Amino acid sequence: MKIPVQSKQPALDGTEKAGLRVALVLAVLLLPRFGQAQDIDPRRWSHLPIGATFTGTGYAYTTGDISLDPVLRIQNGQFDVQTIGVKCIQSFELFQRSARVDVGQTYQFGHWSGLINGVPAATSRAGLADTSVRFAVNLYGAPPLKGKEFAEYRATKANHETIAGIGLALQLPTGQYYSDKLINLGDNRFTFRPQIGAEHSWGKWSAELTFQTWFFTDNDDFFNGNKLQQDPLYTTDTSLIYTFRPGVWVAGSFGYSGGGNTTIDGVSKNDNESSLGYGFSVGLPISHNVGVKLYYIGTHSEAHTGQDSDTFAAALSVMW
Repeated sequence: MKIPVQSKQPALDGTEKAGLRVALVLAVLLLPRFGQAQDIDPRRWSHLPIGATFTGTGYAYTTGDISLDPVLRIQNGQFDVQTIGVKCIQSFELFQRSARVDVGQTYQFGHWSGLINGVPAATSRAGLADTSVRFAVNLYGAPPLKGKEFAEYRATKANHETIAGIGLALQLPTGQYYSDKLINLGDNRFTFRPQIGAEHSWGKWSAELTFQTWFFTDNDDFFNGNKLQQDPLYTTDTSLIYTFRPGVWVAGSFGYSGGGNTTIDGVSKNDNESSLGYGFSVGLPISHNVGVKLYYIGTHSEAHTGQDSDTFAAALSVMW
């Protein structure tokens, strides 16, 4: 085991060590899962001008508590993760529809701590997380326009408009991963997320709704050579947005995720997720092509095991 333990307690015997190894495996399984499903992102289906490129960078601080089954003898699980990210969005026309592709990469600094059988334990990680890629196309509304035509359309049609689209988000196994360590920044597996969503605007208000299903490939090199499998995870999220003027908006968001039971070497862990997510975000312009986004996202587990977390973040984006 690679988690450093500071203690003056007597050494554990073989049975206790084996039990703690199993407990830690279960604990770590929960760490990346709770919160990753709360992908609450308002304006995901917004109309973009064709040929535009958006680049941005951001910082997020996440802190939270982890709740596990008492029989695992792990208590007071806590974590703090700092994330620095970059993202690029390119809009384009596809089969006479407006489409976009997003690519994002983050670097993280994380610290995890808790009591294992009453003994303090802690570990830290720093490195690249998994790369994310998303492709989306609007099937209804949001015609492919650019320049003056786009500006004229938004000025006349934006007060009452419905947009519907589909997307596919991918998580690539590019993050830092060690098969002999329990806590990793990368998942060492692919994640596929087909999406369907819609946005309806009336006056200065707009509402969004998105459904996603998360499909996970197997991790054949899980801790100490074990095989990790995970059932699909189902999520839905909605946002209500008010636009004061172009570039200045506020949004409230809510989401739910369920499913995702894990299996290690064919043994089910009966750890289906049931969690809620909620958030608040603000968009502010700095100039015609530069904007700032500030947001908060909270998560709360409805199951007897899970994670409660708070994320505070700021992002800067440039259109060119």
